[in-house]
Amino acid sequence: MPSDDEIQKYRQSWNPFSHGPLLQQSVDIMPQGQYSIRPFIFSQISEHHFSNRFALATEQKPGPVHLYSVQDPFVNFTYGITNHLEFVAGTSVNSFWAKDSDSFNKGEGGPWKTNTGLGDTSVMLKYRPIVQDPDTWRPSITIQNEITLPTGKWFAGTESPPGGFAPLGRFPSTQFGSIGFTEGVTCRKIIQPFRISCGLYYTYQLPGSDAGQNTYSPDLVNTRVVVEHILNDKHGFGYNLEFVSLHGVPWRLDGHEPNRGQLHGFSTIGVEPGIQWRFGDTNLVGAAGVLFTVAGQNSFGAIYPNFSVFWYFPPKGKNVIMR
Repeated sequence: MPSDDEIQKYRQSWNPFSHGPLLQQSVDIMPQGQYSIRPFIFSQISEHHFSNRFALATEQKPGPVHLYSVQDPFVNFTYGITNHLEFVAGTSVNSFWAKDSDSFNKGEGGPWKTNTGLGDTSVMLKYRPIVQDPDTWRPSITIQNEITLPTGKWFAGTESPPGGFAPLGRFPSTQFGSIGFTEGVTCRKIIQPFRISCGLYYTYQLPGSDAGQNTYSPDLVNTRVVVEHILNDKHGFGYNLEFVSLHGVPWRLDGHEPNRGQLHGFSTIGVEPGIQWRFGDTNLVGAAGVLFTVAGQNSFGAIYPNFSVFWYFPPKGKNVIMR
């Protein structure tokens, strides 16, 4: 466990008040007693598809289904339990519109399929066993333990979007309507004027049921690498480059053979340019970006516009501390 001296040394180093990455939870821990609320709007425009051969986006084909979806919004609540432990909870309202493009292109028309309802709910505990040292190459390292509950399916009858799994970029990326357990390890190093962070996450989903048959979805692997370049310390203004990937592996930790989703695995790789800023002298910071699919296999080709705001609430009588 990092000592108080190590934490204070880190907090006194260069780290401007700003939003940070859009597509990864912050690696460092919220100070004890401080909390934040984060509305996050994440949308998807998907009209292409990758075949069973890994290929660049220039080789993607028109997809059999055109899918448009939005989380409006995904809301996160984060609270610093101690200087080493953080609690995070989030839920959303999901909407999607899907069209069978094959029948439409043949002149057969075909109705749009659409649904709006409560999405999944996730609860996370984060523990930081190592805090970065400003004077050495030692980074912050955090362990994340998360459970995702299909509250939309349980309580609102929300339908699963075509493809079943949550898209590239949104986290956690689970098969919609499944109970999922995610273990992750993340790291971050600040080298003025850059902040560099990364993450690796593994998601296992409990067996489900459909028409009396047990269903087994493949496990998922998410990766993140993010570079932030802060251009103005006072205004928290800078730009991000976020490199993300989502992989469905053709196995399950429990040994069951997958019988739902992409049985032989899938991969999607994307990059998101974005900007971040602070709203005046307030405790409110924002960021916006567009994630582009650059390569894939057995997956959607899409773009994902997204927008996020963090509103920080420090303990009474104190200023916001950037983790």
